[in-house]
This record gives sequence, C-alpha cells and structure tokens, in this order.
Amino acid sequence: MIIADLHVHSNYSDGQLSISELTDFYGSRGFGAIAITDHLCERQSFLGRAAQYLKYTLTEENFDQYMHEIEVEGRRAWNQYRMKVIPGYEITKNSISNSRSAHIVALNARKFVSADRDVVDICRQIRAQDALAIAAHPVSTRKFEKQTYFLWDRRRELRHELDAWEVASGPVLFEEVLASGLPLVASSDFHRPGQIRAWKTVFNCRPETGAILQSILSQDLSFQFYAGDCSSDVPDLRPYQIHPYGGAPGFVAKGQYQLA
Repeated sequence: MIIADLHVHSNYSDGQLSISELTDFYGSRGFGAIAITDHLCERQSFLGRAAQYLKYTLTEENFDQYMHEIEVEGRRAWNQYRMKVIPGYEITKNSISNSRSAHIVALNARKFVSADRDVVDICRQIRAQDALAIAAHPVSTRKFEKQTYFLWDRRRELRHELDAWEVASGPVLFEEVLASGLPLVASSDFHRPGQIRAWKTVFNCRPETGAILQSILSQDLSFQFYAGDCSSDVPDLRPYQIHPYGGAPGFVAKGQYQLA
C-alpha cells in the first residue's frame, strides 16, 4: 500500500517548508509517495506579476534548480524512507474573477510550460512529457479564499484534456466532483504542517512513478482521510463508506466512483 500526497508546495513558491524538510516530514510519517508541485504563475497578468514580486512562483530562471533539488531529495527519500518524490508544478492562472481562474497540477512534468498559454495548450504540453494534467480544487473549497472555477465550468469540453480531477482538497471532500463520473485523485494542497490532516490517495501498485501514474489513469486507487496530527510519526488512516444523502465522510474503494 502506498499512501500518497500529490499536491505539495515548498518554499519555492508559497509553502513554509523546504523540499528537504518536506522529504523528512512525509518520509518520517510513512508516506510512500509525494509530489512537489509549486506554483508556476502567469507572467503577463496582474496577479501573476504580483506572485513574481512576492517570490510565490517558480520562474524560468530558477526552474532547473528546482528540478535538480527535487531529483537530489528524491534519491535521499528513497534511500532513507523508501518514499518516491515525484516532480511537478502547479500551473496557476489567477484572475480577479473566480470563473476565469484555473490551477492545473502537472504531475511528473520536468519541462517548463508557460502559464500564459491557453488551458488546452497547457494540458497538451504537460501530457506530451508523459506527465499527467490534473484539475486542482476545481470547485469551491468551502473556505474564504480565492476559488478556481474555470475548469469545472468547462468540464464537458475539457474532460479529454485532463487526466484527473481533485475530488478533495485538504479535509474537504467535493461531493459534486465525486458524483461527476470523472477520473479522480485526492490530495492535501499542502502549504504548512497543520494541513497534513487531509484526504490522500492510496495505491496498491509497485513503488514506482510510472506505476502510480498508470494507477491514476486506470483509476486503480482509493481515498482515505489522514487524521494524524503534524507531530505524529504513524499514519492514521480512517476509511468511510460514501453516504450521498448525509452521514459520515466517504471512502471510495477501487473502481467505485458511483455513490453507495
């Protein structure tokens, strides 16, 4: 069993921890895989330029250094913890309007893709790298924060451009995404240690990046809520059956994406 968190931010963008600290944070808690997915923002938009100024985004100038550090820490993570560290980034197209904002996790992408391109072109450039394009928190996160509705509002026309859609972000399960029939993945959108309590994706495959990606494509996976606190060194996974009309939070078993 591989417990995975596939949407994690470091201090290369707006996360609190370095890539090295993330390696130890997750590795010491028994995780089998994480993906480092720092923001890669537009250069031409107002909010993108603000992120550049605040150093909350990857740039073409530091991109190679970022990928090199992930590679180095990935080797250490495997040797020390038997944990895979998957490279990637989060294409971040922010607008004043939520309906024009979109975030796309480029899972296992190693080449720079400009966030200023249109969404379809971005997805195709990601997938051309044998990476996956994942719609990040595509519906309301149920928090007072910037929302990203562009992808969800166009889910029918974009369903063949994206490999999976986040069914949970942090502790919130998106029931409308769960019921959509779209391919799914669950991650924390981790920025700081207190956000470790969140839905995770669990795989029953070889501990290899290719096997994990294939499991997402085939939807051979499950979701569990990680309830351990930020000081715990033992995974605390709590599975639940989905209840479409209320009740406990849900657990989705292999292939079971219809509501029980």
